[in-house]
Amino acid sequence: MSLLSDRILNMSTSATLAMAAKARELRGEGKDIIGLSLGEPDFNTPDFIKEAAIQAINDNYNSYSPVDGYAELKEAIITKFKRDNNLTYTLPQIVVSTGAKQALANIAGIMLNKGDEVILPCPYWVSYSDIVKLNDGVPVEVKTSIDTDFKMTPEQLEAAITPKTKMMWFSSPCNPSGSVYSKAELRALADVLVKYPNIYVVSDEIYEHINYGEGHASIAEFDDMYNNTITVNGVSKAFAMTGWRIGYIGAPEKIARACNKLQGQMTSGANCIAQRAVITALNESPSRVQFMIDEFKVRRDLILGLLNDIEGFNSNTPEGAFYVFPDVSYFFGKTLRGTTINNATDFSLYLLEEALVATVTGEAFGNPNCIRISYAASQDQIIEAIKRIKEAVS
Repeated sequence: MSLLSDRILNMSTSATLAMAAKARELRGEGKDIIGLSLGEPDFNTPDFIKEAAIQAINDNYNSYSPVDGYAELKEAIITKFKRDNNLTYTLPQIVVSTGAKQALANIAGIMLNKGDEVILPCPYWVSYSDIVKLNDGVPVEVKTSIDTDFKMTPEQLEAAITPKTKMMWFSSPCNPSGSVYSKAELRALADVLVKYPNIYVVSDEIYEHINYGEGHASIAEFDDMYNNTITVNGVSKAFAMTGWRIGYIGAPEKIARACNKLQGQMTSGANCIAQRAVITALNESPSRVQFMIDEFKVRRDLILGLLNDIEGFNSNTPEGAFYVFPDVSYFFGKTLRGTTINNATDFSLYLLEEALVATVTGEAFGNPNCIRISYAASQDQIIEAIKRIKEAVS
């Protein structure tokens, strides 16, 4: 009898966290690693949010919080959804969790039965597939390419639907591609989905404010999709609060209540101090963090310009998030400094060992021809990192 469960033995390790751990290990050996692997803003949490947390500590918020979140925070989330997304939710439709990742795990746990299929447009966030599989679901990957800005077409969605399809999960802006679905593109996908009233959509909008194009659209804005959509969001990215661990959902009440029930047996309520700080964050105008988005756009343009100067890197122009997702298949089959590059994983490891730059293989995101490079780093670090990469592949 095995000590460990089949469930954990069959689970993949998070590629982003594994690469970050490897980078930390090499730094511990004295190597000058530039980390472009983690999706973590390099800004500090804004002072007005930190001050709210300090106030909460002084106000003696130290007891268990309600499982689904403080009512005042849920009210702030409702206001935010209406202000930023034109979505109307009520208190019973909101659940606050320990990060958006827990929110996703809750959703899978309360909705998936053995054999239920979940459509995942590729590339997708690294944990979607394993969260689905952990809950006995079957990930159905829909391959996209740089030619369509890594966005799934309505025809591809229609072709992926079977009698076993239970859900579709996607992010916009997308991690890892930075692609943003326009309102018209979401409407076209919705036109397919409305023909299948038993299919539910998880719309992961954690990067909504980090958007450089025509603005953010939510698929739940469409009246005929509202009751079949779970909107997932959080404060990690736009507010530089990754370690505060607060995410939330707006969902049909039956789904929200089930998530609350599951969370009550797994973790209970999220951190009380972080919740109080997030009330302040969400009640403020998104313009308070616009300085970060402006800087990310400068960095995006910088890194694209530098990458486009390297033969073999084929990049599109992402309209959101803080990643580029270049196709590097040009290098497959080639030998660089004695190392044969067979795939994106080989290439990503080669860059870590030879260029001392940490990236993430696209295989982890369902696209084996690409690597993900985060530009949530200073301009100086980006310039130095791409210089090292260029030298390592020339």
